[in-house]
Amino acid sequence: MTYTTRQLAEITQSELIGNPNLPVKNIAFDSRNIFSSKEMAFIAIRTQKNSGEKYIKSAIEKGVEVVICQKKPEETLGATYIITENSIAFLQKLARYHLSQFGGLKTIGITGSNGKTMVKEWLYQCLNDEFNIVKSPKSFNSQIGLPISLLQIDDRHNLGIFEVGISQPEEMKVLEEVFSPKIGILTNIGTAHLINFRDENHLIDEKIALFKNSEIILFNGDNERVLAKIKALYSDKKLISYGLKSTNDVKIISDWKNRNKEVKMSYFGEHINLPVHQRDEATLSNVLCVVALMKELGIENSKILKKVEGLKSVEMRLESVEGLRNNLIINDSYNLDLDSLNIAYQFINEYNKAHKVLILTSFAETKNDDKFYEQVARLTNEQKFDKIFLIGKEISNYKHLFSAETLSFDSTEQIVSNQQLHTIENSLILLKGARKFRIDKLKLSLELQKHDTVLEINLNSILHNINVHKAVLKPETKMMAMVKAFSYGLGGYEIAEFLQHHHIDYLTVAYADEGADLRKHGISTPIMVMNPEQHSHNAIIEYNLEPEIYSFRVLDMFCEQLKIKGYNGKYPIHIKLETGMHRLGFKGDEIDYLIERLNSLPVKVQSVFTHLATADMPEERDYALEQIKIFDENSSKLVRGLAYKPLRHILNSPGIANFSEYQFDMVRIGIGMIGFSANEEIQKQLQNAVSFKTVISQISIVRKGETIGYSRKFMAEEDCYIATIPVGYADGLPRLLGNGVGRVKINGSYAPIVGNVCMDMMMVNLGNIPAKEGDVVSIFDSLEELLYFSEKCQTIPYEVLTSISRRVKRVYVKN
Repeated sequence: MTYTTRQLAEITQSELIGNPNLPVKNIAFDSRNIFSSKEMAFIAIRTQKNSGEKYIKSAIEKGVEVVICQKKPEETLGATYIITENSIAFLQKLARYHLSQFGGLKTIGITGSNGKTMVKEWLYQCLNDEFNIVKSPKSFNSQIGLPISLLQIDDRHNLGIFEVGISQPEEMKVLEEVFSPKIGILTNIGTAHLINFRDENHLIDEKIALFKNSEIILFNGDNERVLAKIKALYSDKKLISYGLKSTNDVKIISDWKNRNKEVKMSYFGEHINLPVHQRDEATLSNVLCVVALMKELGIENSKILKKVEGLKSVEMRLESVEGLRNNLIINDSYNLDLDSLNIAYQFINEYNKAHKVLILTSFAETKNDDKFYEQVARLTNEQKFDKIFLIGKEISNYKHLFSAETLSFDSTEQIVSNQQLHTIENSLILLKGARKFRIDKLKLSLELQKHDTVLEINLNSILHNINVHKAVLKPETKMMAMVKAFSYGLGGYEIAEFLQHHHIDYLTVAYADEGADLRKHGISTPIMVMNPEQHSHNAIIEYNLEPEIYSFRVLDMFCEQLKIKGYNGKYPIHIKLETGMHRLGFKGDEIDYLIERLNSLPVKVQSVFTHLATADMPEERDYALEQIKIFDENSSKLVRGLAYKPLRHILNSPGIANFSEYQFDMVRIGIGMIGFSANEEIQKQLQNAVSFKTVISQISIVRKGETIGYSRKFMAEEDCYIATIPVGYADGLPRLLGNGVGRVKINGSYAPIVGNVCMDMMMVNLGNIPAKEGDVVSIFDSLEELLYFSEKCQTIPYEVLTSISRRVKRVYVKN
């Protein structure tokens, strides 16, 4: 639904400055994700750490004509303004009004700690042919995300499925006033966000407040506290409990762990055989919830079974991999609707590629809908792709709507056999398709590395971890990200590009070659070089890198190179002080002469810093405090001697956690981005950002008395199943993990490594684990597993990650 600027102001009791008749159909709160300005308003959100008002100019430059903010502008820049007391309250008030215009809409509200998005997407898969559905895009469920989701409702819809999430007490009270669902669903209650609540009881009380006015409540009854509280508080409503315990209304009544048997469920005593293949507790609980809701909506069993059998795992992610011919492949072949298309288009704008190519399939849920495909074409044309490949007869009918050079194919097989794709180079290639077209096959033919072993990096988790660390800092404190050593093994420019998009202030590499490679890939963020070797000074200057200067010898050599290059002006450098690490840096008795030299040379000090030796050691806190004292004294003296004020920084990741009161002007984050902290409270909030995976190449029966591998180090004491997996010490798994020291995870269970680890492969004993060739093998997929792996390698996570071979394919995912 479209509102005029006058209507928006009237609905929210806000002040209007400018044109009262401009139409607004969509509202954006992140200027970086504005790729279509038509009928778009930008809302400037204020938080404790930032203000969207800083990005108003950027939004206007992208074509936005309407701005919603809390402060009257000094100059309008040609835009129309809606001035409100609180931008978040504006969204909530507008969403409440908007929802009230659709009294006939059946609404489902999903809350809980885990499984909200999975249940929402599965309900959508099962019900989209029964209803015209509007749903939350991705996991939009917060104080901002829920209102944005509700504003998508229009006259076509007769069912709305929305996630509702909270992370603080009292938030649900606000959201329930915005959205009061007719049907409430409570998924699993776990430890997510528990840190902000007194205990689990407090968290449950806050979550179930959403159901105050619901008519029906479906809830996971395996949690006894949840069961007791809902029955006590909502006894007047229709309650349906589901779960694996026998006390639930909807439950599993067969041995679901036995893969050779059917899974049998009971729905209030009615027995139904479920066609499910994945049999972990979370999946089965989510399936029970979906079936229970379909039964409640009156869908017959034969349809339900067909829908459940057709359920696809919800891969709510986009992944990027390095492609052939210097291409970057963005794979989003998991689902296709307008929400996910918008998200994909936002995602590709984070990459600095001059040329873009789109491969797009027909949408599974439309049948030659002219208006729908006109909208798809309009969104797509705004991306200015160089070339578009369409797959599917339906979307090919609308080929004429696309403004770029457009080719069409009936099937994925047809485009694979065509050679056009192999002429693309130096481009970003977005693969966006409905599952049935299987365009993930194209990724295999386009990607550079084919190794089944991958290191998967979750970019959302990296950003989350950065924000957790930022939360203990002042808003004005800058942040430098360490991307040395191939970003701690996670990848070079891919991580740097992501950080640059999210406005990191500085990047740091160890050597000039690393910095030069980032510049070649379009990274423009300031880059500090920690080890400016004398033979690299020319490259540092050529690629506008900023050297760390730690001695008079390095200072003089660098300035001599500036002279040779004919550099005019003051070149940016960083001064390292020695305060107790005894590695590199100027000492206290050198400061006076350093000031004299710096003031006479063609350089400008961008920052002064040092390194704490014991920031992660509580027992050595006094030593760290002594270093901080020395740094404060010496850096203050240095700054007083200059005609300007450089930045000062001393804290690394553990320093941010344990000494945040000494943050000075900037901090440095490294291992904290990946998910590790020396502070227990911060550690609870961090997310795992990296997973090391491979697959089973072969499964063999090894008879009692037979041996395995080089040197025959393992002899079978009984007949056993042995899986060979394609990863070895050349990939980063040291030989010391062999012979039962290390383990891998297959289908949720652990299998010990047997025999010696080989260069390119190793063997594991499956025991009773049900597995088949091609199954995924996890070497580590959580912070706990990475720590365990590191301990077994007799080292630390830093060394583990930086030791993973470059031949292991890096895959970057964004949920």
